[in-house]
Amino acid sequence: MFKMPVIEVPTNLPNIRVDLPIQAFATLRGKWQYVREEVESMFQLGRPVLVGTTSVESSEYLSDLLKSRNIPHNVLNARPKYAAREAEIIAQAGRKHAITISTNMAGRGTDIILGGNPKMLAKEIVEDNVLPFLSHDTPDVETEGESTSHKGLSKIKLGPSSLALLAKAAIMAKYVHKSESNEWSFQKAKSAVMESIEMSNTIGLEKLQERVAEVTEMYPLCDAIALAYATVLKDCEIHCFDEGAEVKTLGGLHVIGTSLHESRRIDNQLRGRAGRQGDPGSTRFMVSLQDEMFRKFNLDTEWAVRLISRITDGEDIAIESNAVVKQLLGLQINAEKYYFGIRKNLVEFDEVLEVQRKHIYSLRQVILSGDSESCSEQIFQYMQAVVDEIILGNVDPQKPPKTWDLAKLLDELASLGGNLLTETFKETQEEDLQSSLEQILRYGSVEVDNFVLPNMPVPPNSFRGIRKRTSSAMRWFAMCVDDTSKKGRYTNIVNLLRKYFGDFLIATYLEVLQESRHHDAYIRGIEREALLKTLDMLWKDHLVNMNKLSSAVNVRSFGHRNPLEEYKIDGCRFFISMLS
Repeated sequence: MFKMPVIEVPTNLPNIRVDLPIQAFATLRGKWQYVREEVESMFQLGRPVLVGTTSVESSEYLSDLLKSRNIPHNVLNARPKYAAREAEIIAQAGRKHAITISTNMAGRGTDIILGGNPKMLAKEIVEDNVLPFLSHDTPDVETEGESTSHKGLSKIKLGPSSLALLAKAAIMAKYVHKSESNEWSFQKAKSAVMESIEMSNTIGLEKLQERVAEVTEMYPLCDAIALAYATVLKDCEIHCFDEGAEVKTLGGLHVIGTSLHESRRIDNQLRGRAGRQGDPGSTRFMVSLQDEMFRKFNLDTEWAVRLISRITDGEDIAIESNAVVKQLLGLQINAEKYYFGIRKNLVEFDEVLEVQRKHIYSLRQVILSGDSESCSEQIFQYMQAVVDEIILGNVDPQKPPKTWDLAKLLDELASLGGNLLTETFKETQEEDLQSSLEQILRYGSVEVDNFVLPNMPVPPNSFRGIRKRTSSAMRWFAMCVDDTSKKGRYTNIVNLLRKYFGDFLIATYLEVLQESRHHDAYIRGIEREALLKTLDMLWKDHLVNMNKLSSAVNVRSFGHRNPLEEYKIDGCRFFISMLS
């Protein structure tokens, strides 16, 4: 889709994970009953279990089932009370007897290490021993999360030195709390502990001991917490290593998937939580024909339930038949293709907008990063473009000037500059412009520099200086080589009209700026701001219109027209209209 090369990175160590066959159930009730039974059997063996669910409601429903059987567990889903302690929950998920129920495991940035994560466990021990003495505030469940369940997990054995340093840190925390006149908030106390732990990870145990030995009097609280953490971490590493070895002999982490996802990639990410770095592990997916994915893609669940009831003695019995599982996996592949088609369609639609976006952003960058002269030149080009649009809309280079609608042309041009041009051209009649063009036709050649139409008002003498003269000459050159406008016998006369009125409008604008007596830098700043504000406003309106178009264009498929092609054509029209 994105035309980018993809390589598959091999695992660091051979994968010895066992992926057990998918079990299919006729009803949701049967599936959840088997999930609870499998979790309970693994808990009795002592194996850690990770249960993946597809929704918050499913994770909390299974949690209630396990509570009814008095099975200790932790829940990890999108609710703030759980999400705030995500790292701590994952750190415990690889320990013996640990049960973790989680929603989508894709993107969780913490590994599940068999035996537990020693750094996270040491952090929890230090916080539990220090925070109650440093702050008497109760933590907010919504921001700090519920406390992690440690029921059923083996207690970490701490050595005498760790216990002594923890006690000393707690006494110092109590002293600091009493000596401070202001009550420490829970958040402030937790931040202080976290800073100490980070310092310990940076410095190391040996340097911390040297640092404390140099202090003859009482050393700071942060040093006491850091030293306690470093010592506790050593004990936690030993405990986690021993417990991890024991968990490996039991079979490692067991992963249970409670539903097939609409993308096999998500299911594989859940499977990949087991068997990390060559560890043993196993996975099992249990699906029900009443799952959301099968209902969404119109699987005849009632027919499937009746079919399974004939195959088995009851609706709640698991089926591992290859034929049934093959059909379910085929439906998952179809769902994957369906969503791939949607994503591909969105990318193709976005490519149309991406081309326009690049053009607008490059134009915007020129305005932002260009010098003051480039902004002014941009405004001159816009003025000339507006004049050209009016002239080319009222004249035909293939017909003589006497057939042109010169009265309308004069009215539209005079209205451009408000009172400035109205006052200038109020005495000018259609006949005056007509006679000027006839004179030019009679003479055959004119001097382009400081060009003025005969019998017409003279533009203000504002093109002083080499830059302004060069700018005028470049605009005349652009008119002469313009291939987009209509060509004919009288093209030169049309170009002279474009030059005269374009230069007149620009010269009038420059004269107004000179009379204002403002500094050039101030004027250029206003020009830049006006350009940016106008461009941004029009671009935002264009995005709204393109969004409405993308929603409405699909209806045209009923008329056997390609919605993408229709979107490209109308989007191009919208863009040209917005630019002009």
